[in-house]
Order: sequence, then structure tokens, then C-alpha cells
Amino acid sequence: MHNTGTAMMHDLETLLKESVAIHGHLCPGQVLGVRMSMLGLKSISADDPIGRDRKSIMVFVEMDRCATDAVQSVTGCSLGKRTLKFMDYGKMAATFLNLKTGKAVRIVAREEARNIARKWFPEETDPYAAQLEAYKILPDAELFTAADVHVVVRPEDMPGRPLSRVQCSRCGEYVQDVREKKIDGELLCRPCALGGYYRILHGDRYAG
Repeated sequence: MHNTGTAMMHDLETLLKESVAIHGHLCPGQVLGVRMSMLGLKSISADDPIGRDRKSIMVFVEMDRCATDAVQSVTGCSLGKRTLKFMDYGKMAATFLNLKTGKAVRIVAREEARNIARKWFPEETDPYAAQLEAYKILPDAELFTAADVHVVVRPEDMPGRPLSRVQCSRCGEYVQDVREKKIDGELLCRPCALGGYYRILHGDRYAG
């Protein structure tokens, strides 16, 4: 998994096909996500993410874009397994954490890679197509910045069975994993305490 070698390209093409099967199409974001994951896994010494290392990896993604599907495909991490954490930062970045060793690396896509891509494929009139092909072969150092980081994962954010389950005193719904808020002595779910993304128009469809 080094830069543009033959072995890496073989692995990349295989991983891209697997990612496309999940995402539905190939795009520059998919290539970035696959390349980012390859570099991240290598950096935290996770050589077999779907096999022996599957319980050792956690990834924090900072974007809800195409690249995130690629990260999930390559690493095997997912929201359902509680090993993929979505941080709504709007950045093309992800942090890869080895839970056993504590080693973590945050990788950010370089904005200037867009312009570099056009230089690699000057004959390509479609900038989108140029990015897609260039992102496959550009060296890691031209695609990304990478920094070793320290990540603390709270017990309630770890994979495994829920640590707690409490009832919201206002809406009556149950909240898992210490996501409740205590306000004026009341235990409230976050929508009741802080406001949610939805507004109930009518009551339970199945009641009565």
C-alpha cells in the first residue's frame, strides 16, 4: 500500500470495486475515501481490517459525502457496529484509531490536489474525470496531510451492549448510552431538552 506501486494499484482497484458495490457509482470522492483508508489503516498497523483486526479499529469521519461510504467499505467499520463515528465538521478528513494500541492518525485531503490532478491529465477536458484518474495515482503526500493524534473514546461510545437505558420524563421514549440530559432534576432525551430535527404533527399512528 505505498504510493503508486503495482501492488498498491492492484489493491486499489479491488477496493474501489467493493466500494462502488456499496455506494453505487465511482467518483473522485470514492477514490479519495479508499486511498485515505488504505493510508490510515497502514498508519495504525491494521493490515486485516475485515479479519483479525476488525475489533481493533475505530474511524471518525468528518464528512457525510461519498468518501464516507468508501471508508466504511475498506475498514469494515459502521455506525451499527459503533466503530464508525460521524463528526459533523464538513471536512474531507477522517481519523483512524487502533483501539488496542491507542495509535491514531488524522488524515485530511489536500485542497490543492484538485489543481494537481489537472496537471497530471492536461488532455482531459472534464475536471471531474481528471480528478478521478489522478486520485488513483497521485502519491499520498500530494493527496493528503497526516498527523498523529490522541483520541479518547468514552466508555459509552465503545462497541458492545448499551451501558444504560433511561426513560425521558417528558416524551416517555427511552435513551441509551448516556445520551440523556439532566435539566432541573429531570432526565430528558436530547430532542426534548435541546430541540430535535423533527416536529410531531400527529400522535402515534398505531395508537387507538
